[in-house]
Amino acid sequence: MKVLAKTGREDLATVYIAEFSEGKKVEFVESVQPPIPREKKWVLIVSSLYGCCVKCVFCDAGGEYKGKLSKQELFSQIDFLVTNRYPDRIIPVEKFKIQFARMGEPAFNENVLTVLTEFHDIYDAPGFIPSISTIAPAGVDDFFEKLLQIKKEIYKDKFQLQFSIHTTDQKLRDEMIPVKKWDFNQISAYGQDFYEKNHRKITLNFALADNIPLEPQVLAKYFSPENFLIKITPINPTYNARKHGLSSEGLLACNRNSLISELKHAGYNVILSIGELEENQIGSNCGQYLENYEIEKEKLGNSYTYQLQSV
Repeated sequence: MKVLAKTGREDLATVYIAEFSEGKKVEFVESVQPPIPREKKWVLIVSSLYGCCVKCVFCDAGGEYKGKLSKQELFSQIDFLVTNRYPDRIIPVEKFKIQFARMGEPAFNENVLTVLTEFHDIYDAPGFIPSISTIAPAGVDDFFEKLLQIKKEIYKDKFQLQFSIHTTDQKLRDEMIPVKKWDFNQISAYGQDFYEKNHRKITLNFALADNIPLEPQVLAKYFSPENFLIKITPINPTYNARKHGLSSEGLLACNRNSLISELKHAGYNVILSIGELEENQIGSNCGQYLENYEIEKEKLGNSYTYQLQSV
């Protein structure tokens, strides 16, 4: 693995671009959440595909798709970040999270499951919490069956599963995520099998653009507040978001409070995830740093992070 470029701030996040073979590049990230110190919480975000074949309309990771990362290539991203700070691979971090969520839909790469299975053979990390963020694509049910088994046998309550939903309007969801995927009934059924009492609730993530509906009454028909929580983030100002006229100006201004109240009234825990707004101007959202690197061949000045606020 050859690291080609990096951008960021030590006290927030650093984004790296790496090349594994000619033309095959990925992004990966390490971040902290001020004012929480690194020894309390440290988050790595790694890529699982070269590009992405999903091509969500607001994401810049969906450039030319060039295949899956191998097990070793997945571990290389993790190991680069870990050994840079903990050369002995002993990670004394209270909450050490690795998100398979940077570039690429992880359910399209079965090597992600191998990494989850073998992780503790390589690293001494008692605070490790893996995180899978997925659109729940159709045709990979075997991945989800194995993931369920790994969670129950190895990680138990130390696992975070997130489904990227983005809207309760199923027609609009198909336009925003233009591949075949599980419907709400299928996601709900899997979530009921995945969730265990007193374990982490399953996250339903909404990168919410203005005028895109999130209706609590629709959610309540499919997703029990006992098993699922709601996470709301703004649409990042990526190249593709601007191209498709998607923004979250209303959400970022004042229109979120009534929606959050409705969701809470329906019984849901709600996480509002809004970072420093000036960081969005940097252009380092998912896939965007690599997009900029390919176009400009020069580094950006800073990086980004999203701080979580429970509401």
